Amino acid sequence: MTTIIGVRFRQAGKIYYFNPSGFDINQGDHVIVETARGVEYGHVVLGCREVEDEKVVQPLKEVLRLATPEDDVIQQHNKEKEKEAFKICLEKIEKHGLEMKLIDCEYTFDNNKVLFYFTADGRIDFRELVKDLASVFKTRIELRQIGVRDETKIIGGIGICGRPMCCHTYLADFAPVSIKMAKEQNLSLNPAKISGVCGRLMCCLKNEEEAYEYLNNKLPNAGDYVTTSDGLKGEVASVSVLKQLVKVIVTLENEEKEIREYQVDDLKFRPKKRKEKVAMDAELKALEALEKKEGKHLE
Repeated sequence: MTTIIGVRFRQAGKIYYFNPSGFDINQGDHVIVETARGVEYGHVVLGCREVEDEKVVQPLKEVLRLATPEDDVIQQHNKEKEKEAFKICLEKIEKHGLEMKLIDCEYTFDNNKVLFYFTADGRIDFRELVKDLASVFKTRIELRQIGVRDETKIIGGIGICGRPMCCHTYLADFAPVSIKMAKEQNLSLNPAKISGVCGRLMCCLKNEEEAYEYLNNKLPNAGDYVTTSDGLKGEVASVSVLKQLVKVIVTLENEEKEIREYQVDDLKFRPKKRKEKVAMDAELKALEALEKKEGKHLE
């Protein structure tokens, strides 16, 4: 077992493990650590704990010290400098006529590097821009192109549900999301209705995937033939996944048809066949291929 702490450098950012180096560190503290980018100021989200050795990427970097009041002042000063650097970079981008959208600016704690995050439709030749910025800031400059999902995670906003976006508030990593998850939940396959602010499939489709897969496996498909608990036979018209209710078109003794609703436990039917699953997978692959062809990338 290895003793670690978990540190974040951005809100809802990835959690990195560090060796507490004998310091008494608790959740909520701020620490100064050595990273691949240099010395950084981080927020402790996981206090000292032991984890299995295979979950830790060695060598584990050590905590340099607990943040002091002076470090807090430096960090706040860096935040103010980032706003000014952002404005300067915007001016330089306009001066060089580059087709790129500046998203964010970030100073390392030791001011050894300034990072600028941007989006663009294709590759950008920003060599002259980097030289121009280096002459202004007198330090190392790094321009990093990011995707639209990362842009939304940094900027934040309100989702179609009316709540702050998941990626900006608590999601540390982007989980793979596919059109199959929307189909599993009986949602409209209209891209406009299942896409987030970033234009990609909504991250929250992943949240209930396992629950819907479990519940759907207990239900018949629309069009299946079933036998009800009162001895009638009929065809499934529709299903309510969460309520586990099934509407069946039953045939009465006088040959009249009637729609009745049953609990799934009150029905007898054959389990879903493998060939039906294969057909559904083929349909989903066709849908995904169509979306990719139209420029709607699935991530």
